[in-house]
Amino acid sequence: MDEQAHAARTLWNLLHVWWRMMPREKRTLAKADAAIRQARKDIDFLADLPAQAAQAVLKTYFRAWKNCWEGRADAPDFKGRFRSVMSVDVPQGRDLHITRVHRRWGMVNLPKVGRVRFRWTRDLPVGNRADAQNRITGARLVKDALGWHIAFRVQTLENKPEPHQGPDVGIDMGIAVPLALSNGETFEHGEWLTEKEKARLLYWEQRAAQRKKHRGPGERASRRLQHTYDRIAGLRAKAKRRALDWQHRTTTAIARSYGTVVVEALTVTNMVKSGRGTIEAPGKNVAQKSGLNRAISGEAWGRTVTLLTYKTAQRGGILVKVPAPGTSQRCSVCGLTTPGSRESQAMFVCKNSACGWTGNADHNAARNVLHLYRAGLALVPAAGRAVVRRAKRVKPATAR
Repeated sequence: MDEQAHAARTLWNLLHVWWRMMPREKRTLAKADAAIRQARKDIDFLADLPAQAAQAVLKTYFRAWKNCWEGRADAPDFKGRFRSVMSVDVPQGRDLHITRVHRRWGMVNLPKVGRVRFRWTRDLPVGNRADAQNRITGARLVKDALGWHIAFRVQTLENKPEPHQGPDVGIDMGIAVPLALSNGETFEHGEWLTEKEKARLLYWEQRAAQRKKHRGPGERASRRLQHTYDRIAGLRAKAKRRALDWQHRTTTAIARSYGTVVVEALTVTNMVKSGRGTIEAPGKNVAQKSGLNRAISGEAWGRTVTLLTYKTAQRGGILVKVPAPGTSQRCSVCGLTTPGSRESQAMFVCKNSACGWTGNADHNAARNVLHLYRAGLALVPAAGRAVVRRAKRVKPATAR
């Protein structure tokens, strides 16, 4: 599987080189397919990748450019050996031949690998349970620090859900309190690693720093250093899995309980920009800003919104975004914004002499988020599609 994943990454890079070399009028799917077939004949290790998986790489590359042209993503680039995710696609479900061994394990046939056992975590439409409307159409193998994993693509016919009759709720996302709801409920979590695991992570990071000193410029990492990097990656992957599990359980509970979920339209990429500045204008409190950026990235607010979007839709609810500015400073009782009302991270004291309301700051912000939705200030996409800013250095449609 490692050989197939490296062949797929190399094929992507060769496609990118081919795309940049070819004239604009010759960048077609047919010509790219012919170039791939010739490359598989000329370069031996590219034959390690099954032909169907090579076609999947081609379709994914063209889809990446289409997403770029339509403003949904940046332009595709080369995939590095260490900074890219190793993955292989199996586009045809009929080649998998999935069978269930017993309650916990199943078997799947992988091209050029053979029969492989996998952990059976949810019901799959196999055998007599599969039909034209409920079947497996393919799979994707992905490798992380904990090993190889397989994700099946399932085509199923679901009935349109009835409108969710639950109440409306506003959500304020933060760091000290990850999710605060407008009804006063909060969803919190502890550290993703235990004290013993954090001590082990610190130990391996220190060992990596010590061993890295003995590596000269341009030299490959030793086996010991690679082993140390694997230990560090394994602990970080364990923390990420625990965070994702918490997000899934939390968003499922919210989608089941509420019909309309209102969140802030946060631009997380701008919020986590470095505060280092330039040589002419160096930044201030750079260390504190770096810590804040790590904390924001660790909470993964964008992934929370993504999970809420499809889970509310599956249950007949909706997710709405409202403008974010001012939700933390406005008083949810009197509606006025007075300077200094948020005295601390957790305390909000309205400075309006006619109000003087005191309460939790996160709860107050969540109520303001819900107020914006009820006041009709939800962000409505223009002409049926989201209004996005075109990425930099992307040619306009007329130039393509």
